[in-house]
Amino acid sequence: MKLIKESEDNNHQHDRLKRRLLFLLVLLLVVDLTGNGLALAGHRGELSGSNLAAGPQSSKKKEPAPKLPEKYKKWLEQEVIYIITPTEREIFLKLKSDRERDLFIEAFWKHRDPIPETEENEFKVEHYKRIEYANKYFGREAAKPGWMTDRGRIYIILGPPNDIQHIDGKSEIYNCEIWFYQGKQDMGLPPGFNLLFFQEKGTGERRLYSPTSDGPQALLTSFWGDPADYSTAYSTLREVDPTLANISLSLIPGEENLGLGRPSLSSDLLLRQIEQTPQKMVEDRYARKFFEYKDIIDVDYSVNYIDSDSLVKVLKDPSGLYFIHYDIEPSRLSVNQYDNQYATNFKVNGLLSTTDGRLVYQFEKTFPVKLTSAQFKERQHMPLAIYDVFPCVPGEYKLSILIKNEASKEFTSLEQVIKIPGKVQIEMSAPILAYRVSPSESAEGKIKAFLVGGQQLYLQASRVFTARDQLAVAVQIFGLTPELKEQASLRYQFFKESELFKEETYPVSELGTLPDLIKIFSLSDFSPAHYFLDVTLLIDGQEKITSKDEFDLTYLETLPRPWVLSRILPPATDPYYGWIIGNQLYNLGRLSEARTVLEAAMAKAPGNEDLAMELARVYVGLKDYQLAAGILDSFISSDQGVRYETYFVAAQALFNIGQYEKALTILDKAVAHHGSDVQLLDLIGDCYLKLGKKQEALAVWQKSLEINPDQPELRKKIQAVK
Repeated sequence: MKLIKESEDNNHQHDRLKRRLLFLLVLLLVVDLTGNGLALAGHRGELSGSNLAAGPQSSKKKEPAPKLPEKYKKWLEQEVIYIITPTEREIFLKLKSDRERDLFIEAFWKHRDPIPETEENEFKVEHYKRIEYANKYFGREAAKPGWMTDRGRIYIILGPPNDIQHIDGKSEIYNCEIWFYQGKQDMGLPPGFNLLFFQEKGTGERRLYSPTSDGPQALLTSFWGDPADYSTAYSTLREVDPTLANISLSLIPGEENLGLGRPSLSSDLLLRQIEQTPQKMVEDRYARKFFEYKDIIDVDYSVNYIDSDSLVKVLKDPSGLYFIHYDIEPSRLSVNQYDNQYATNFKVNGLLSTTDGRLVYQFEKTFPVKLTSAQFKERQHMPLAIYDVFPCVPGEYKLSILIKNEASKEFTSLEQVIKIPGKVQIEMSAPILAYRVSPSESAEGKIKAFLVGGQQLYLQASRVFTARDQLAVAVQIFGLTPELKEQASLRYQFFKESELFKEETYPVSELGTLPDLIKIFSLSDFSPAHYFLDVTLLIDGQEKITSKDEFDLTYLETLPRPWVLSRILPPATDPYYGWIIGNQLYNLGRLSEARTVLEAAMAKAPGNEDLAMELARVYVGLKDYQLAAGILDSFISSDQGVRYETYFVAAQALFNIGQYEKALTILDKAVAHHGSDVQLLDLIGDCYLKLGKKQEALAVWQKSLEINPDQPELRKKIQAVK
């Protein structure tokens, strides 16, 4: 297995969001430190007297945790207690079988593996080494295992310190240890910091010190002053050990002088950041994807969820068909290497359903990847984008797409709610923002993802641009009469955060040929920031429709742009689309519309079995059984076998018009080509019963029950016949 690329996090939008989240975290923690009590995730177990887990107790009665087998309980509550995220813990507790738990644990470690190409999971090995060390050395003074102690917890989370200073207890102070860490900035921690552990009362476990919760007075064996008098305690401690005194106020070397009696809030923030560090090191979205897809995808895929960026847009073809265009960009691509070839297949499974869960359309496609050595070398540091497109009837839907990499057994997914407008007088699409536009003569008149008016749009789901880029803004407008076209204009408004940054208005006639309009803007005068874009259709100066999008301008001079997997599809007039639209209308229960579409498509491709079978299903739904049987007759009469569904629908139609013998002949063919099936056997039994052959019917139904005993309606039918 050869790793092509692992995406670098140079996405400005992501960086911006992370900075905002960090700022909010700091605010929340400061609030907590001032007395409002933000509770940490309640999975840490027993903590030190620093009271890091303190928080308000909910009066709501908690649901009891499911009872776990001992080995999984140990894994959850001992082995990974300090590094598992709340989401991972939640999902793990929902799993019902040991097999699911084993697969989840495998996924848990895989998503922490720093070098996936090696057989050894370096993170996992190091983690268990730390637990072993903690148990060996930190439990001696405490009445509990070493991993449960404060030193054990910190050691498991951060690893060995760069330096340890022992301060033997004197008559004035308790025994102390100062651990110094350096170079933890990748974990969101200061470049260098101290941690102080002290042996309260002179015996037992050395617990983690907090400048605000404990204060210098906690380190003194005899302090008879005001417990809140940090100043006096500091002065007393300084006379005994100046270094320890300074650390008692701040754990961060070089922190500005806070003044006597003012312990460092930053130090307690540091302590909380340390506790949360393991959770920041992993994107735990995989856990929910594991739970969502564990019963849908193969076992060898279920542990290998990877993140992806995605984008979905709806465009309308001049023929009147709407097409859903989507872009999925996996965070990682792995391929198999054979000699000088690098290859894999992407299996794409799509599902379109109504918002209440009714199936509308589903599809499966394969996107093969085959690279020469030269192509591999050129593309190994580039992201990958999979562009695809399919037609859809107007409505509001949930789109779910699952993509599986057959080489690496990795999967990713897309879920989005989509609204396709019905009949409106004037309509304008949502804008599409592209970093490059080029003519596509080879696809002229054909369908291709993000092909607009013969221009191929190249875009990224993240919508991040540089100042060197040309921003292409594409929209579609339908319904403008020649008169309205002369009165129409498009206004482009760019908002920097919330302030209007730039505004330009152009007559529609200057922007291209309707319905496809593309305007290109230079970004050289844009500064790095987050921007909102409003595209407004004006008729005679009056606002008619506004569509919105947003993007980021990065401070980087260049960005790695993806190489694209896509394909050219037939024009919108091809019968292939008639079959798709007809299928969607049938699933929506719009049978008359489905009939019209499918009959038109069938007239163009009379030898297409898929079209014939779909149209026959519609005829059956409309109770036009004669037409259903007739349209399938030529396929059934062929010496070559046909699809299972074709046999069944034809037999079903013949049964409903009383041609039971002919139906049986077709069903016998179906069994010969496709084997025994409950649905086929049940219909065979029905035919026998109609022909007065009760014993034959009962025998066939009994065989059906042997295949699937869970058929209560069939059992009732058998009892009635007997």
